[in-house]
Amino acid sequence: MASANILPLDDALRATYTACVGIDDELSELKTMAGINTAITSVGTAAGVGATVTGLVKADKDKQIEKLEMERLQKISESNINSGTNNGNMSDNLAALDTYYQNHKNDSYKDIDSEIEKLTKQSKNLGNWRTGLMAGATATNVAGAIIAGTNKVDGDLKTQIDNCISNVKTLQNSIMQARINGEDVSEAQSIASACGEYEYVDVSKINNRGRGAMISSTVGTATGLAGTVTSAMANTDKTRNDNTDAGKQKEKNLNTAANVLAGATTAASATATIFNATQISAIKKVAAVAEKCTGVLK
Repeated sequence: MASANILPLDDALRATYTACVGIDDELSELKTMAGINTAITSVGTAAGVGATVTGLVKADKDKQIEKLEMERLQKISESNINSGTNNGNMSDNLAALDTYYQNHKNDSYKDIDSEIEKLTKQSKNLGNWRTGLMAGATATNVAGAIIAGTNKVDGDLKTQIDNCISNVKTLQNSIMQARINGEDVSEAQSIASACGEYEYVDVSKINNRGRGAMISSTVGTATGLAGTVTSAMANTDKTRNDNTDAGKQKEKNLNTAANVLAGATTAASATATIFNATQISAIKKVAAVAEKCTGVLK
């Protein structure tokens, strides 16, 4: 009665072939997409690093400009004080002017203005580069989130793997019966051994790591978009040319925020890259079983 429920060996082999063949092709596509996504998020990480470094260099340029502007204002103030000396005594006034000239004869406002102009141009360019790099990092995170969201073991593939495992168990029962009947079970045994390894792989790791990559890329998209907008605002002529105390503080705050967001985008992209790389590792473990199983089935 027990043997009545056991499939003949040939039928069990056909059922196993039908259930297990083709899984390696699906996994190969997953591995390819995970590799592509790793490359994409790596580019996003590099762009984020570039934006962060560029922002820091820009901040240094802005500090130099601020220092020069203060120096220029101080010299103008000193010039006004000294040139305005007038106590009604001609000799005193001439002496004061001569002293001022001797103290400041090597000063050059034109040199200061020229240096400020040069640094301002560099700062403007760096701001534009930061904005462009942030936009690039944002775009790669958008692409990374889309790919990671779709690159997973879907219900059909999971069902196929489960069916393969189930049919291998059926095949193992058929092998036992066939051995009792004196049949040659060497080929069937190799198939059951190779394809039976599906039972020991954890396909959920593929989806978990893909989900982690998607979340990280989504965060990177949000911070990257915010950073791009903030960086662009900080670098507009309207913001840069507002020389009031409030205007200067606003520009400084916007640049600081843009640099912080660039750093956050870099971190998110790097995390997504790690998840994608570990997803490849998880896929490879399952794919190794699929390749071995398909090899013996053929």
